[in-house]
Amino acid sequence: MLLARALASTGPLRLLDVMAGCGIRGLRVGLEAGATAVWANDADPDRLPLLSANLAPLSAAGCALRTTALTAQQLLAGCLQRRERFELVDLDAFGCPTALLPLALEAVSLDGVLYLASSDGRSPTGHDRPAAVRRFGAAARAHPASWELALRLQLGSVARCAWALGRGVEPLLAFSEGRTFRTAVRLRRRPARGEEGQLGLIALCHGCGDQQVQSLLSLRQWQPCACAPGTAPPLAISGPLWIGPLQHPPTLEAVLRQAEAEAEAEAVPRSVAAASRRLLAALHADPGLPARCWPLAEIARRMGRGGPPKLTALVEALRRLGHGAWASGVMAGQLRSDAPWPLILELAARLGGAGAADAAK
Repeated sequence: MLLARALASTGPLRLLDVMAGCGIRGLRVGLEAGATAVWANDADPDRLPLLSANLAPLSAAGCALRTTALTAQQLLAGCLQRRERFELVDLDAFGCPTALLPLALEAVSLDGVLYLASSDGRSPTGHDRPAAVRRFGAAARAHPASWELALRLQLGSVARCAWALGRGVEPLLAFSEGRTFRTAVRLRRRPARGEEGQLGLIALCHGCGDQQVQSLLSLRQWQPCACAPGTAPPLAISGPLWIGPLQHPPTLEAVLRQAEAEAEAEAVPRSVAAASRRLLAALHADPGLPARCWPLAEIARRMGRGGPPKLTALVEALRRLGHGAWASGVMAGQLRSDAPWPLILELAARLGGAGAADAAK
């Protein structure tokens, strides 16, 4: 809802809800975000009377309303034939919606947003590798930042479809709670300079825990990992996937301001839960770059001694040495950094030991 309000603040907002269910999201976008038009569709014809009844308040509020019972393919193909486009297309699918992406992007207006959700958790997190090849045209291997891997595979699919149409993409936000993977992507008239370089591969060594990232545009031989010479197992390589930023700070700033204003205003019901505000703040603080993340538990396991350091202390220590470091906004308790893996382990061991000594005192 906060994203819809941010879009509505810049001009008319027309919503196409491809899989509307009972229509609650369309109703809220119309009443709370001030959408000028809502088209709510659900493939189940038996649900249409309920959908129409639930959305009836929109007409009274001056919002143009349309309800239909079409399959997603029929709906989106019809929009393409009539050249109908919308500032917000909501594709909240059961399972993986990759097959619908080309038609869905055709329904998004230029500078409009595709809000995409997938409940397919097995194939993009490395638990069903053949399905990942079928659905994403990519390899998905077991990875400690599995939620982020799934989001990057999803964004990579969106980017490739958009580029095939001659368009560009700009991820606005990406998040998950481990079961559903949600991304919001702005569709641009053309790709930005160097945008194609944001498609690449992520390699993980299960022996030492090191990670490497390469763009497909500059693909070369993988560098030696931190394993002893001759002991390194084959790298677990995932991709092609999106290796660029996951979040758009100006958009997150706008939705955060709305959330905080509602929380402070006594006359406005607090529709944004505290947990949601914390999530938005965490996403805003994490650019999603580089695409290298490790859980603190994994770092502690590989340190060889002592407990894990505090994440904030490790981030600060790496930054003091001139490296990029952030707490992941996608998965709690994970470090994102471009620092060499041996240095991360060395600092973590030092900080973990210092923390244990302080606790003993």
